[in-house]
Amino acid sequence: MHVIEPFYGWLKYYDSSQDEYSPFHGKEYNYDLYSDTIYGYYIDPGWDFIGSETLYLKILYLDYDSGYAVIEFMGEWNDAIHNDIMHLKRNIIDELLAAEISKFVLIGENILNFHGSDDSYYEEWFEDVEEGWVTAIGFRDFVLDEMKQFHIDHYVNWGGNLDVINWRTMKPQMLCQLIDGLIQKRLGM
Repeated sequence: MHVIEPFYGWLKYYDSSQDEYSPFHGKEYNYDLYSDTIYGYYIDPGWDFIGSETLYLKILYLDYDSGYAVIEFMGEWNDAIHNDIMHLKRNIIDELLAAEISKFVLIGENILNFHGSDDSYYEEWFEDVEEGWVTAIGFRDFVLDEMKQFHIDHYVNWGGNLDVINWRTMKPQMLCQLIDGLIQKRLGM
């Protein structure tokens, strides 16, 4: 797992450690020291701890003017045992909402498993982004199937034309605008 790195291709557009409004402002990364683990396996030092034992993330891009966030995830999303959605919502999302971020692109290519619980934090997040949206791209089919069993699909958009597999080849603003346009069409706005 230590070879799975967050996407670094957009660092020239955004660096969460340099953003004074980011939850990770001022964080110093030591790429020579592997200290964080998931189930005893070391992970790349570029991933950020959110309070969960099994779920890490990297904020790849924030655009305060347009209200966009692109967040990449790594690990096991475990709401049943570790209440990962609570850690994500309280430690990261609430801070971004306070900074008027209301459109979230969640990238889940490195989510290896999902264990659901209830959907109350997802519902709260959905209500908090009244004028925005939350979408998931790159999640594995079996992870989405598990999420659907817990009705996460009522609050997070995914699938169909939203599954943008070539997102790394785009500039972050282009990806956000593409997703926004697709969501607007899907919602008939």
